[in-house]
Amino acid sequence: MPRLALASLAGTAIEFYDFFVYGTAAALVLGPLFFPSFSPLAGTLAAFGTFGIGFLARPLGSALFGHIGDRHGRRPVLLGSLLLTGLATVAVGCVPSYASIGTAAPVLLLLLRFLQGLGLGGEWGGAVLLTAEHAPEGRRGLWSSFPQMGPPVGFVLANGMILVLSATLTESQFTSWGWRVPFWAAGLLALTGLWLRRSVQETPEFRALAETGRRSQAPLAEVVRGHWRLLLLTGGALASGYSVFYATTTWSLAYATKHLGLDRTVMLACVMTAVVLKGSLTPLVAVLGDRYGRKPLCLIGCATCAVWMPAFVALLCTGDPLLMTLGFLGGLVGMVTTFAVVGAYLPELYAPRVRCTGAAVGYNLGGVLGGALTPIVATALADGAGPPWGVAGYLSGMALLSLVCFALLPETNPAVAGPGAGPGAGTQKGAAEAAAPV
Repeated sequence: MPRLALASLAGTAIEFYDFFVYGTAAALVLGPLFFPSFSPLAGTLAAFGTFGIGFLARPLGSALFGHIGDRHGRRPVLLGSLLLTGLATVAVGCVPSYASIGTAAPVLLLLLRFLQGLGLGGEWGGAVLLTAEHAPEGRRGLWSSFPQMGPPVGFVLANGMILVLSATLTESQFTSWGWRVPFWAAGLLALTGLWLRRSVQETPEFRALAETGRRSQAPLAEVVRGHWRLLLLTGGALASGYSVFYATTTWSLAYATKHLGLDRTVMLACVMTAVVLKGSLTPLVAVLGDRYGRKPLCLIGCATCAVWMPAFVALLCTGDPLLMTLGFLGGLVGMVTTFAVVGAYLPELYAPRVRCTGAAVGYNLGGVLGGALTPIVATALADGAGPPWGVAGYLSGMALLSLVCFALLPETNPAVAGPGAGPGAGTQKGAAEAAAPV
């Protein structure tokens, strides 16, 4: 299990590095470079628009790689998604600016961002199932939390590199070529991830499905037709966590540097500190999920986010690094209380035959509802004088939406909910299939 957990964590960290480095660049430099004829606000919105395209592509990637994972195994998903995302990220670093090739520049940026999202859409499902389907039942939450530590690790890698470049280069050097270096570094990271995953074995549950001929012929159609309600609930349940995370890590960077006049390096350091602390809490919360259940922690996390968002905005507007870090951390603690357990929770909701598709599409549907829209909506709501209380209201509203969705989902931890819980607990059909002999 430690070797499998390391392989899943490393690959997820690398893929999220690729995804996050684009988000940070969108907040800091992509607007003027690729949309120079726009006003500063319109340029930021356009850059965040290309950022959002990656989220729109993620459910499509989940469907594509989910089909591969449910039909041909989890292992091909781990390798294919990592290769696609890595190549697209390196290519972003090579796209000339608008000044060099005109409108072709933002078009290429849009296409490559779409390919990034396509690859990342498949990564989460493969990485989580690698650990969840190998893990012993009583420790499934703990081992499945390792892929969930990948996003904070990837974020720290991406922003750490940009922070170093920002602190050591002049403004002209950073905007002309320095911002491209983290994208080029993605190639080396992708090769490292492929090396770590080269010897990963197929999961026992997929091998059992293959041996008995119980693999789904059309996983996406089966999920949409038979589990559409579960799919919508899981997407809505995860929307708040995405909203809080990207409001903290992407929108706040743009708002603080452009509206509050704060130094880019200071903001990156504040956000990174909060993300590191959030990531360190992930395994602890996952252990609590194994002991007390997945659903209670998800409800607590959503309630925390709903209450904390006004404080998040108020502390951001102080411009004080310590207070801003506290504001970021409060929201991220609420977010991690939910996301630390979803690595076990989502796979347990879906039956094994459609698990790779169902869990991944549900997870990335939450990304569309929360991650794609939040930087755009928040930027529009914050365009005015005074603290952006509209942003706080929007984020609290998303948290309440997720709270309702989690309330409608069942508990899946057998130690808490009894023997009827476990694989496929999200539907009667899935539960009956999970109970059938293999």
